[in-house]
Amino acid sequence: MPPKRVAIVTSSTRRPRLNPTITQHVYDVLSADPTIPTNHSSTTPDTDPRHITLEILDLSKQNLPLYDESVIPASLPATDPTPHYSKAHTRAWSAVVRQYDAFIFVTPQYNWSIPASLKNALDYLYFEWKGKPAGIVSYGSRGGGKAADHLRGVLTGLRMRVVGTAPGLPVKYTGLPVGELSEEEEKVKLDERDLVGWTEAGIDGMMRNLGMELTWVVSVFVNWSYG
Repeated sequence: MPPKRVAIVTSSTRRPRLNPTITQHVYDVLSADPTIPTNHSSTTPDTDPRHITLEILDLSKQNLPLYDESVIPASLPATDPTPHYSKAHTRAWSAVVRQYDAFIFVTPQYNWSIPASLKNALDYLYFEWKGKPAGIVSYGSRGGGKAADHLRGVLTGLRMRVVGTAPGLPVKYTGLPVGELSEEEEKVKLDERDLVGWTEAGIDGMMRNLGMELTWVVSVFVNWSYG
């Protein structure tokens, strides 16, 4: 049995944006933790059922318009909903999500909630999410806790198995570039003071706890039917 695939989701689509940098930080912390059984090789076969692979999934690359699907996701066949959607972009998104066994949603806080891009992406599907383990990492000037709370409610409504640990990363010093910039210029470097603050507050440790919780839930539930 191949390693279970865990998507770390970049949830915002604005430009410029900090989200990809935060997502990469989450990926780096989890993939470097020796207690989380990640498979780092893409060429060596790995059949250990405890192992996971971590991958970054960016919503900005999914080309999803504001929700326009004409069928109700929960009304489709649970075992194979993909071909039954009316829109090509929904079928494509369904196929992407079905590849993964679990998700970590990395979200900023917008006005005490999550970005519309994340809610939109979640609303397109149902059975593709149902039963799968999920983790939440939020960030904002005070850590984004209210966004995490809202997202937990949404994921629970989709019948996902949301783990308890939800790290919130306060962003106090890192700023965004302004104006129309190239893709390379839009890469935001985290201010060292924020990184030090997260370490001193034990937030990297919380992220590792999230990874361990998620890995356990994946190992217990992923072999069950997602229904």
